[in-house]
Amino acid sequence: MTYQEVTINAKKRIGPYCKVCPICNGIACKGLIPGPGGKGTGSGFIRNHQAFREVGLNMDTLHDVHHPDTSIDMFGTTFSVPFFAAPVGAVQLHYSDLYDDLTYSEVLVEGCKNSGNAAFTGDGVKSEVFEGTALAIKKFQGVGIPTIKPWRKEEVIEKIRTAENANAIAIAMDIDAAGLTMLAAQGKPVFPMTMETLSEIIASTERPFIVKGIMTVEGALKALEAGAYGIVVSNHGGRVLDDTPSTLSVLPKIAERVKGKMKIFIDGGIRSGLDVFKAVALGADAVLIARPYVTAVYGGGVMGVELLNKQIQEELRSAMLMTGCKTVADIDATKVTML
Repeated sequence: MTYQEVTINAKKRIGPYCKVCPICNGIACKGLIPGPGGKGTGSGFIRNHQAFREVGLNMDTLHDVHHPDTSIDMFGTTFSVPFFAAPVGAVQLHYSDLYDDLTYSEVLVEGCKNSGNAAFTGDGVKSEVFEGTALAIKKFQGVGIPTIKPWRKEEVIEKIRTAENANAIAIAMDIDAAGLTMLAAQGKPVFPMTMETLSEIIASTERPFIVKGIMTVEGALKALEAGAYGIVVSNHGGRVLDDTPSTLSVLPKIAERVKGKMKIFIDGGIRSGLDVFKAVALGADAVLIARPYVTAVYGGGVMGVELLNKQIQEELRSAMLMTGCKTVADIDATKVTML
Protein backbone atom coordinates (compact mmCIF):
# COMPACT_ATOMS: atom_id res chain seq x y z
CA MET A 1 0.00 0.00 0.00
CA THR A 2 1.15 3.54 -0.74
CA TYR A 3 0.08 6.68 1.12
CA GLN A 4 -1.65 7.86 -2.05
CA GLU A 5 -3.81 4.73 -1.87
CA VAL A 6 -4.50 5.50 1.80
CA THR A 7 -5.92 8.93 0.93
CA ILE A 8 -8.05 7.46 -1.90
CA ASN A 9 -9.48 4.88 0.52
CA ALA A 10 -10.12 7.52 3.17
CA LYS A 11 -12.10 9.67 0.76
CA LYS A 12 -14.45 6.73 0.22
CA ARG A 13 -14.83 5.99 3.92
CA ILE A 14 -15.11 9.44 5.52
CA GLY A 15 -18.14 11.73 5.30
CA PRO A 16 -20.29 13.65 4.92
CA TYR A 17 -18.72 16.54 6.88
CA CYS A 18 -15.01 15.99 6.22
CA LYS A 19 -14.24 16.09 2.49
CA VAL A 20 -10.67 14.68 2.77
CA CYS A 21 -9.54 17.73 0.79
CA PRO A 22 -6.24 17.64 -1.11
CA ILE A 23 -5.23 20.59 1.10
CA CYS A 24 -6.71 20.32 4.58
CA ASN A 25 -7.05 24.04 5.31
CA GLY A 26 -10.47 24.28 6.99
CA ILE A 27 -12.19 26.13 4.15
CA ALA A 28 -14.53 23.41 2.84
CA CYS A 29 -15.64 22.39 6.35
CA LYS A 30 -15.77 25.80 8.04
CA GLY A 31 -18.60 26.16 10.53
CA LEU A 32 -19.43 22.45 10.58
CA ILE A 33 -19.90 21.93 14.31
CA PRO A 34 -20.71 19.10 15.06
CA GLY A 35 -18.31 18.00 12.39
CA PRO A 36 -14.61 18.56 11.86
CA GLY A 37 -14.69 22.24 10.88
CA GLY A 38 -13.71 25.39 12.73
CA LYS A 39 -16.30 27.17 14.85
CA GLY A 40 -18.37 30.00 13.37
CA THR A 41 -16.56 31.47 10.38
CA GLY A 42 -13.85 28.83 10.71
CA SER A 43 -11.19 31.55 10.89
CA GLY A 44 -9.24 29.86 13.71
CA PHE A 45 -8.79 26.64 11.75
CA ILE A 46 -8.00 28.51 8.54
CA ARG A 47 -5.42 30.77 10.24
CA ASN A 48 -3.71 27.77 11.83
CA HIS A 49 -3.01 26.29 8.40
CA GLN A 50 -2.21 29.59 6.67
CA ALA A 51 0.37 30.59 9.27
CA PHE A 52 2.66 27.78 8.17
CA ARG A 53 2.48 28.99 4.55
CA GLU A 54 3.91 32.32 5.71
CA VAL A 55 7.18 30.81 6.96
CA GLY A 56 9.98 29.87 4.56
CA LEU A 57 13.00 27.62 5.03
CA ASN A 58 16.52 29.03 4.67
CA MET A 59 18.24 26.62 2.29
CA ASP A 60 21.96 26.05 2.88
CA THR A 61 23.86 23.14 1.36
CA LEU A 62 27.39 24.23 2.29
CA HIS A 63 27.83 22.00 5.34
CA ASP A 64 28.91 18.52 6.45
CA VAL A 65 25.50 17.08 7.36
CA HIS A 66 24.80 13.77 5.62
CA HIS A 67 22.36 11.80 7.78
CA PRO A 68 20.17 14.09 9.92
CA ASP A 69 19.00 12.58 13.19
CA THR A 70 15.26 13.24 13.71
CA SER A 71 15.07 11.66 17.17
CA ILE A 72 14.22 13.41 20.45
CA ASP A 73 14.19 12.48 24.13
CA MET A 74 10.91 13.01 25.95
CA PHE A 75 9.23 11.45 29.01
CA GLY A 76 12.44 9.52 29.71
CA THR A 77 12.13 7.82 26.31
CA THR A 78 13.81 8.29 22.94
CA PHE A 79 11.39 8.79 20.05
CA SER A 80 12.35 8.58 16.39
CA VAL A 81 10.67 11.90 15.53
CA PRO A 82 9.60 15.18 17.21
CA PHE A 83 5.92 14.72 16.38
CA PHE A 84 3.04 12.83 17.95
CA ALA A 85 -0.54 11.99 16.99
CA ALA A 86 -2.99 14.44 18.56
CA PRO A 87 -6.09 13.29 20.45
CA VAL A 88 -9.22 13.05 18.32
CA GLY A 89 -12.63 12.24 19.79
CA ALA A 90 -16.20 11.66 18.63
CA VAL A 91 -14.93 10.16 15.38
CA GLN A 92 -18.29 8.59 14.55
CA LEU A 93 -19.93 12.02 14.72
CA HIS A 94 -17.24 13.89 12.80
CA TYR A 95 -16.01 11.36 10.23
CA SER A 96 -17.98 8.09 9.91
CA ASP A 97 -19.01 5.04 11.87
CA LEU A 98 -16.28 2.84 10.37
CA TYR A 99 -14.50 3.47 13.69
CA ASP A 100 -15.62 4.50 17.14
CA ASP A 101 -13.38 6.32 19.64
CA LEU A 102 -12.07 3.05 21.08
CA THR A 103 -11.20 1.28 17.83
CA TYR A 104 -9.75 4.48 16.33
CA SER A 105 -7.42 4.90 19.33
CA GLU A 106 -6.36 1.24 19.24
CA VAL A 107 -5.23 1.56 15.62
CA LEU A 108 -3.54 4.91 16.26
CA VAL A 109 -1.62 3.71 19.34
CA GLU A 110 -0.39 0.58 17.58
CA GLY A 111 0.67 2.38 14.39
CA CYS A 112 2.56 5.05 16.30
CA LYS A 113 4.24 2.55 18.64
CA ASN A 114 5.42 0.58 15.60
CA SER A 115 6.84 3.76 14.07
CA GLY A 116 8.79 4.97 17.08
CA ASN A 117 6.54 7.82 18.14
CA ALA A 118 3.38 7.89 20.26
CA ALA A 119 -0.28 8.87 20.20
CA PHE A 120 -2.20 11.20 22.48
CA THR A 121 -5.61 9.54 22.88
CA GLY A 122 -8.99 11.12 23.58
CA ASP A 123 -11.71 11.06 26.20
CA GLY A 124 -15.49 10.91 25.95
CA VAL A 125 -18.78 11.31 27.74
CA LYS A 126 -18.99 7.54 28.25
CA SER A 127 -16.42 6.24 30.74
CA GLU A 128 -15.65 3.18 28.61
CA VAL A 129 -14.02 5.43 25.98
CA PHE A 130 -11.20 6.49 28.30
CA GLU A 131 -10.97 3.07 29.94
CA GLY A 132 -10.72 1.39 26.55
CA THR A 133 -8.01 3.66 25.22
CA ALA A 134 -6.07 3.18 28.45
CA LEU A 135 -6.19 -0.58 27.86
CA ALA A 136 -4.85 -0.04 24.33
CA ILE A 137 -1.97 2.00 25.74
CA LYS A 138 -1.24 -0.70 28.32
CA LYS A 139 -1.18 -3.32 25.57
CA PHE A 140 1.64 -1.41 23.87
CA GLN A 141 3.84 -1.01 26.95
CA GLY A 142 2.37 2.33 28.02
CA VAL A 143 3.54 4.17 24.91
CA GLY A 144 0.68 6.63 24.69
CA ILE A 145 -0.58 9.79 26.37
CA PRO A 146 -4.24 9.62 27.45
CA THR A 147 -5.90 13.04 27.34
CA ILE A 148 -8.60 13.83 29.89
CA LYS A 149 -11.36 16.39 29.47
CA PRO A 150 -11.64 19.07 32.21
CA TRP A 151 -14.38 17.25 34.13
CA ARG A 152 -14.92 17.78 37.86
CA LYS A 153 -11.73 17.27 39.88
CA GLU A 154 -12.71 13.92 41.41
CA GLU A 155 -13.44 12.38 38.02
CA VAL A 156 -10.20 13.69 36.51
CA ILE A 157 -8.17 12.17 39.35
CA GLU A 158 -10.03 8.89 38.96
CA LYS A 159 -9.07 8.84 35.28
CA ILE A 160 -5.48 9.68 36.18
CA ARG A 161 -5.43 6.48 38.25
CA THR A 162 -6.68 4.57 35.21
CA ALA A 163 -3.88 6.07 33.13
CA GLU A 164 -1.30 5.19 35.78
CA ASN A 165 -2.54 1.59 35.88
CA ALA A 166 -2.02 1.48 32.11
CA ASN A 167 1.59 2.60 32.73
CA ALA A 168 1.09 5.58 30.41
CA ILE A 169 4.32 7.51 29.83
CA ALA A 170 2.50 10.82 30.47
CA ILE A 171 -0.98 12.25 31.01
CA ALA A 172 -2.60 15.28 29.37
CA MET A 173 -5.70 17.39 29.85
CA ASP A 174 -7.24 19.53 27.11
CA ILE A 175 -8.53 22.46 29.14
CA ASP A 176 -9.62 24.16 25.90
CA ALA A 177 -12.38 21.54 25.67
CA ALA A 178 -14.31 23.91 27.95
CA GLY A 179 -15.70 25.40 24.73
CA LEU A 180 -17.04 22.12 23.32
CA THR A 181 -20.78 22.72 23.39
CA MET A 182 -21.48 19.22 22.07
CA LEU A 183 -20.43 17.79 25.45
CA ALA A 184 -23.17 19.81 27.14
CA ALA A 185 -25.61 18.61 24.48
CA GLN A 186 -24.73 15.05 25.50
CA GLY A 187 -25.50 15.86 29.13
CA LYS A 188 -21.98 16.32 30.45
CA PRO A 189 -20.82 19.95 30.25
CA VAL A 190 -17.27 21.07 30.98
CA PHE A 191 -16.07 24.43 32.22
CA PRO A 192 -12.89 26.49 32.61
CA MET A 193 -10.66 25.35 35.48
CA THR A 194 -9.25 27.34 38.38
CA MET A 195 -5.54 27.43 39.14
CA GLU A 196 -6.19 25.82 42.51
CA THR A 197 -8.00 22.87 40.93
CA LEU A 198 -5.39 22.42 38.21
CA SER A 199 -2.58 22.46 40.78
CA GLU A 200 -4.34 19.80 42.87
CA ILE A 201 -4.86 17.62 39.81
CA ILE A 202 -1.23 17.85 38.72
CA ALA A 203 -0.03 17.19 42.28
CA SER A 204 -2.10 13.99 42.37
CA THR A 205 0.29 12.15 40.04
CA GLU A 206 4.01 11.67 39.54
CA ARG A 207 3.53 11.18 35.79
CA PRO A 208 4.53 14.03 33.47
CA PHE A 209 1.37 16.15 33.12
CA ILE A 210 0.68 18.21 29.99
CA VAL A 211 -1.84 21.04 29.80
CA LYS A 212 -3.31 21.39 26.31
CA GLY A 213 -5.05 24.58 25.18
CA ILE A 214 -2.57 27.35 26.02
CA MET A 215 -2.67 30.42 23.73
CA THR A 216 -1.06 33.20 25.78
CA VAL A 217 2.14 33.84 27.72
CA GLU A 218 0.00 34.33 30.82
CA GLY A 219 -1.62 30.93 30.33
CA ALA A 220 1.77 29.27 29.91
CA LEU A 221 3.06 30.87 33.12
CA LYS A 222 -0.05 29.70 34.99
CA ALA A 223 0.49 26.12 33.78
CA LEU A 224 4.14 26.33 34.83
CA GLU A 225 3.17 27.60 38.28
CA ALA A 226 0.64 24.77 38.63
CA GLY A 227 3.45 22.25 38.09
CA ALA A 228 2.83 21.14 34.50
CA TYR A 229 5.58 19.17 32.76
CA GLY A 230 4.55 20.74 29.48
CA ILE A 231 1.93 22.65 27.53
CA VAL A 232 0.33 22.31 24.12
CA VAL A 233 -0.08 25.64 22.35
CA SER A 234 -3.52 24.92 20.91
CA ASN A 235 -6.84 26.55 20.05
CA HIS A 236 -8.48 23.13 19.72
CA GLY A 237 -8.26 23.35 15.94
CA GLY A 238 -10.31 26.56 15.97
CA ARG A 239 -13.28 24.49 17.08
CA VAL A 240 -14.02 26.11 20.45
CA LEU A 241 -13.71 29.87 19.81
CA ASP A 242 -14.00 31.79 16.55
CA ASP A 243 -11.46 34.44 15.55
CA THR A 244 -8.56 33.06 17.58
CA PRO A 245 -5.03 33.81 16.33
CA SER A 246 -3.09 30.93 14.81
CA THR A 247 -1.13 28.74 17.17
CA LEU A 248 2.12 29.35 15.26
CA SER A 249 1.75 33.13 15.61
CA VAL A 250 1.63 32.98 19.42
CA LEU A 251 4.29 30.28 19.81
CA PRO A 252 7.47 32.46 19.74
CA LYS A 253 6.37 34.75 22.59
CA ILE A 254 5.33 31.78 24.70
CA ALA A 255 8.63 30.00 23.98
CA GLU A 256 10.56 33.14 24.89
CA ARG A 257 9.16 32.99 28.42
CA VAL A 258 8.98 29.27 29.25
CA LYS A 259 11.37 27.44 26.89
CA GLY A 260 13.66 25.23 28.95
CA LYS A 261 11.39 25.48 32.00
CA MET A 262 8.76 23.13 30.58
CA LYS A 263 8.18 21.20 27.36
CA ILE A 264 6.37 23.09 24.61
CA PHE A 265 4.15 21.29 22.11
CA ILE A 266 2.01 22.88 19.42
CA ASP A 267 -0.86 21.68 17.23
CA GLY A 268 -3.12 23.18 14.58
CA GLY A 269 -2.60 23.19 10.82
CA ILE A 270 0.49 20.95 10.78
CA ARG A 271 0.40 18.80 7.66
CA SER A 272 3.98 17.86 6.73
CA GLY A 273 7.54 17.39 7.91
CA LEU A 274 8.28 20.92 6.71
CA ASP A 275 5.57 22.22 9.05
CA VAL A 276 7.14 20.22 11.89
CA PHE A 277 10.49 21.88 11.09
CA LYS A 278 8.94 25.37 11.15
CA ALA A 279 7.22 24.78 14.50
CA VAL A 280 10.44 23.52 16.10
CA ALA A 281 12.38 26.46 14.62
CA LEU A 282 9.94 28.90 16.23
CA GLY A 283 10.13 27.38 19.70
CA ALA A 284 8.35 24.03 19.97
CA ASP A 285 10.06 20.97 21.44
CA ALA A 286 7.65 18.74 19.51
CA VAL A 287 4.32 18.95 17.68
CA LEU A 288 0.95 17.20 17.69
CA ILE A 289 -0.76 16.34 14.40
CA ALA A 290 -4.46 15.49 14.12
CA ARG A 291 -6.21 15.55 10.73
CA PRO A 292 -3.61 13.62 8.69
CA TYR A 293 -3.84 10.77 11.21
CA VAL A 294 -7.61 10.61 10.75
CA THR A 295 -7.03 10.13 7.03
CA ALA A 296 -4.34 7.54 7.75
CA VAL A 297 -6.50 5.48 10.11
CA TYR A 298 -9.64 5.55 7.95
CA GLY A 299 -7.68 4.94 4.76
CA GLY A 300 -5.19 2.32 5.84
CA GLY A 301 -5.53 1.28 9.47
CA VAL A 302 -2.28 0.52 11.27
CA MET A 303 -0.34 0.47 8.01
CA GLY A 304 -1.79 3.84 7.06
CA VAL A 305 -0.48 5.33 10.31
CA GLU A 306 2.95 3.81 9.72
CA LEU A 307 3.06 5.16 6.16
CA LEU A 308 2.09 8.65 7.32
CA ASN A 309 4.77 8.63 10.03
CA LYS A 310 7.39 7.55 7.51
CA GLN A 311 6.34 10.25 5.04
CA ILE A 312 6.45 13.06 7.60
CA GLN A 313 9.79 11.83 8.96
CA GLU A 314 11.33 11.80 5.48
CA GLU A 315 10.02 15.31 4.78
CA LEU A 316 11.54 16.50 8.05
CA ARG A 317 14.84 14.77 7.35
CA SER A 318 14.98 16.37 3.90
CA ALA A 319 14.33 19.82 5.38
CA MET A 320 17.10 19.26 7.93
CA LEU A 321 19.53 18.13 5.24
CA MET A 322 18.81 21.13 3.05
CA THR A 323 19.20 23.62 5.91
CA GLY A 324 22.28 22.12 7.56
CA CYS A 325 20.67 20.65 10.69
CA LYS A 326 22.40 17.55 12.01
CA THR A 327 19.96 17.06 14.91
CA VAL A 328 16.57 18.42 15.94
CA ALA A 329 18.40 20.63 18.46
CA ASP A 330 20.03 22.44 15.50
CA ILE A 331 16.65 23.62 14.20
CA ASP A 332 16.19 27.21 15.35
CA ALA A 333 14.91 30.59 14.20
CA THR A 334 17.98 31.19 11.99
CA LYS A 335 16.74 28.39 9.72
CA VAL A 336 13.46 30.09 8.78
CA THR A 337 12.28 33.37 7.27
CA MET A 338 8.92 35.09 7.65
CA LEU A 339 7.57 35.53 4.12
